[in-house]
Amino acid sequence: MKNIKYLTQFIFLFLLFGIFKILGLKLSLLISKFIFTHMGPFFRSNIISQINLSHAFKDINKSHRDKIIKKMWGNYGKIFAEYMFIKQFRKKPEFSKKIFIENDQIINEIKESSEPVIFISGHFNNFELMAMQIEKSGINLTAIYRPLNNIFLNPIMERIRKKYICRNQIKKGISGMKDLLKSFKDKSSIALMIDQRVSEGIRSNFFGKEALTTTIPAQFVKKFNTKIVPVYIERLENDRFKIKYHNPLIFNSNSSIESITLKLNQELEKMILNNPEQWIWTHNRWK
Repeated sequence: MKNIKYLTQFIFLFLLFGIFKILGLKLSLLISKFIFTHMGPFFRSNIISQINLSHAFKDINKSHRDKIIKKMWGNYGKIFAEYMFIKQFRKKPEFSKKIFIENDQIINEIKESSEPVIFISGHFNNFELMAMQIEKSGINLTAIYRPLNNIFLNPIMERIRKKYICRNQIKKGISGMKDLLKSFKDKSSIALMIDQRVSEGIRSNFFGKEALTTTIPAQFVKKFNTKIVPVYIERLENDRFKIKYHNPLIFNSNSSIESITLKLNQELEKMILNNPEQWIWTHNRWK
């Protein structure tokens, strides 16, 4: 029964991608935004978003939460449509001009040092463009990703990611740690999202409530004394993007796994508070 559901989803999305390819980016963004804005409230993840917002923003009412979630669904729809045009974002100058970089001297310093770092971020708008832009800048990069549950759609998404976003991709989880360590020792920086719940993580404070959080960055700090570089992406007017590289975080040898992980959660909180409707609230973060 589950495979039938996944196959139905795959056929629908495949047809939608085909339509987007014909219509072009501008019209596709409008249509996808409309679809997600109106269909999103019917998904179970809409309830999860309401619960998550109530954890993070205890003082706002339901009407305010609804406005944030509505905008989130619209942004989600745009991200979905943009997958069809990732190749153009990667290779065509007119698409590349839509992405503005803030603090690009940080990237230049990382390249000059030849020492790998850990880039951290969350599922902001459009999160896929961050790893793509880091790799395009000349950084040797490995990205950690979570495979989709849909067995029919996942191979296509993996192909898109490896071909146009970041060539080196490692599945998240304990099984990928060996490959991750090898990549890092081979001087490859690592990019990962720290905003998803992970069963192999630790409970760390996130918006005042404990949430299972990955310890991968903290482990690399303890083992290799590596720098952590927070990255934030924001959708601007006319569907342009700004990618901001924050100053590297440097921890001393006395810092614990717990204190490092908490500090990174605090950095993530600041990014979310900057523009809450541009973070994807649908992850079951505090389960």
